[in-house]
Amino acid sequence: MDFVDPVCGMFVDENAIYRAVYNNSVYYFCSKKCRDEFSMDPECWLKNGPRMVD
Repeated sequence: MDFVDPVCGMFVDENAIYRAVYNNSVYYFCSKKCRDEFSMDPECWLKNGPRMVD
């Protein structure tokens, strides 16, 4: 199953090594950078959605 990285919008496999838990939900990331961005302000990313990848 693929998930959408909430920061950049890339599709990420459930086996991704970069993850974060927020409000009892697991979020998957393509990179450490995206995970760290999310961790600084999860509500912002969840409210505004990912920025589009070029």
